[in-house]
Amino acid sequence: MDWITEVIHVISDLPFPALGAVAGLMAFAESGLGLGSVFPGETGVLLLGAAAVTPARFVVLLLLVALGVTAGDHVGYLLGRRYGERMRDLAVVRRLGVRHWDRATGALRRYGAAAVFLTRLIPVVRTLTPAAAGAAQLRYRSFLPASLAGSLSWSALYVTLGAFAGASAVELERLLGRASWILLGALIVLVVVVGLIRRRRTLSKKRG
Repeated sequence: MDWITEVIHVISDLPFPALGAVAGLMAFAESGLGLGSVFPGETGVLLLGAAAVTPARFVVLLLLVALGVTAGDHVGYLLGRRYGERMRDLAVVRRLGVRHWDRATGALRRYGAAAVFLTRLIPVVRTLTPAAAGAAQLRYRSFLPASLAGSLSWSALYVTLGAFAGASAVELERLLGRASWILLGALIVLVVVVGLIRRRRTLSKKRG
């Protein structure tokens, strides 16, 4: 058995309740204020999505991930309610980038509560939008459905991609062969390294 299918089988054989809990925590970290930019929650959810080998598992995993995402939203929203406009000057917001905060507040001014849903797939901005909603004193009854809808859409996207990748991995292994997977792995490592270098340069410019 080739390595890629071995990894998927190992994940699938782990206790599903534990996998669901880990996926939910990863989703929370991805959405939680300040964590989404440094914690690879998307990657973790994609990988664990390979364990969704039955319809029941898929539904449970989708709901757990969605709950994790909306829990992270609520952390940001509550912080925004507490600190108000001072959020923009907090260290965590400055680390993520004030320009992203301004984009989040701009989206809220333009779209209202719907911005919590519409910015869900925009990196960094999605992490700041719930906090910006809290700072803008957006009513909770408006925030909650937007957060739930956005969380479900994010969860559906990444859990589905993970489940699809897990289901098709064996066939891909047969078609591509071991050498092609090694080449693909090397390409992924290269992309990650380049991304880290660019991130370090960006942080250096901010500090400078």
